Amino acid sequence: MPLMRLAYASTATFEAEPVKRGIEPHVARILMESRRNNVKRQLVGGLYYGDNRFFQYLEGEKEAVLALYQRIKADPRHRDVVTLIEGPLEKTTFTDWSMKYVPLSADVQQLLNRYGLREFAPASFDASMCEEMIQLIRSSRGDQKLVNHDEAETRAQPQARVLSPAMIGGLILAAACVIGGLVATGASL
Repeated sequence: MPLMRLAYASTATFEAEPVKRGIEPHVARILMESRRNNVKRQLVGGLYYGDNRFFQYLEGEKEAVLALYQRIKADPRHRDVVTLIEGPLEKTTFTDWSMKYVPLSADVQQLLNRYGLREFAPASFDASMCEEMIQLIRSSRGDQKLVNHDEAETRAQPQARVLSPAMIGGLILAAACVIGGLVATGASL
């Protein structure tokens, strides 16, 4: 199957909520859905959200990328979808990511500053800026894997105890007896 790559820009239709735990809640839901569905379709790529706008880059089998893009264009969570890059690809470059997310970063701000842009407006990016943005997403730190904050809170809670308090007491008593026996044996030698 032939591979392809596709990048697009769009404007969010939702009212941005205050960022909680590092990510806008609507974007967190989009990422969770993308990651779950893209694995099934063997699609990879990256997403950047800033100034109420999206830049997304996708790679995968041509049919799967185009089918997903049709669903994306019909998604009511954004509008003004503009195709920035669309073309063939020899091999995927985001092999470990079903959908990598780059949070607001100084790197993107530097990119905007280099091009004299005051805000993130990816629909106006030329080919060179798109390639820089893709490289920025590709090379960004890979520590944004978790976006399900309920899941994060669950994981942060203490694990269930494997040993009951009675068993712990018994082990302490047994250890004390062994140590006492060793001390008594050592004293008698």
